[in-house]
Amino acid sequence: MSGAANSGIPTTGTRRIRVLVVEDSPVIQQLLSHVISADPRLEVAGIASTGEQALRMIERMAPDVVSLDIRLPGIDGFEVTSRIMRQNPLPIVVVASDVRDLDIPMRALQAGALAVVEKPGSMARADYQTVAHHLCTQLVIMSQVKVIRHRISARGAKPAAGGGGETPAQDGRLPAEAVAADGRVRRFRAVGLVASTGGPAALAKILKDMPADFPLPVFVVQHMGAPFMAGFASWLGTVSALPVRLAEAGLTPRPGMVYVAPGDRHLLADGATLRLSADPLVCGQRPSGEVLFQSMARAYGASGIGVLLTGMGEDGARGLVEMHRAGAYTIAEHASTAVIHSMPGTAVRLGGAVEELPLDRVAGRLLQLTSDDKMAS
Repeated sequence: MSGAANSGIPTTGTRRIRVLVVEDSPVIQQLLSHVISADPRLEVAGIASTGEQALRMIERMAPDVVSLDIRLPGIDGFEVTSRIMRQNPLPIVVVASDVRDLDIPMRALQAGALAVVEKPGSMARADYQTVAHHLCTQLVIMSQVKVIRHRISARGAKPAAGGGGETPAQDGRLPAEAVAADGRVRRFRAVGLVASTGGPAALAKILKDMPADFPLPVFVVQHMGAPFMAGFASWLGTVSALPVRLAEAGLTPRPGMVYVAPGDRHLLADGATLRLSADPLVCGQRPSGEVLFQSMARAYGASGIGVLLTGMGEDGARGLVEMHRAGAYTIAEHASTAVIHSMPGTAVRLGGAVEELPLDRVAGRLLQLTSDDKMAS
């Protein structure tokens, strides 16, 4: 879930970022300590072997960021995340060794963790340096995110990290861009969703709120390490009434199907079929939201819908502008709910969004836009 590659790594001054490592294996503790200490931006503030110990150490030493194993003795990574975000909110990076079983890390992301990355595992791995560098970079990036305390309300809602600006009025009216000349809601053919940091929970929220008979294909770009993408798509399918699958080249998009860009490949929606591309990174990303949105602008024009969600950097912002210029209906997540408002905020600043919506109103708007033969209210 990296999203800052094109905007550079946040500067931290001369002070090193203090990392609390939560890991029960002594061998992996040593490995992670070596990886983190070797990075001049980071230092190990402490090591916890259990979730309970981690909670005590956080109160005592107030680290800048937490590296969290998901399989711990006693309370698991999900419960640790929930307690941290309720009691002493901190940026949390989930470090996972088994990329096939994403249930716990995905639940941790829903509970407030900011990213999931692959555990380096062993110095003997051919890609050890790449994996280690990615881990450190994510710790640096996520340490800059301002998180807030999560309080579970009677209805189960919780505030998201982020802020700035007022929540838009919730009058339910459709902007003029959604209305055809005869006063009916315009006809749309496809939806694109793009997200980075904080995206898994945001995407899960939107898809969970959409009915099984949603009439359009949905294309998803989420910034995440390639080894996790198959498991991520599978997990999304467990929280959505819509079927979810990894996109494959040559597939014909079907209504009511969610197509997730696979790891390390751009996804292009060309109308009749899907295409995958190994072209260079765009905005530091592959898959890139820019590529998806640009392809939708060409293929669908005014009958496309683009939604740009939480994320660091600018990926997808100019693609959303292109969709808007092509007549598409474009939505940017509002700052009141975005974990990081950089991606949607850039789109708004560039004039690429028809409207800004808090996360809990996005699915409702998509349902309004895709209601057959209904007059606009």
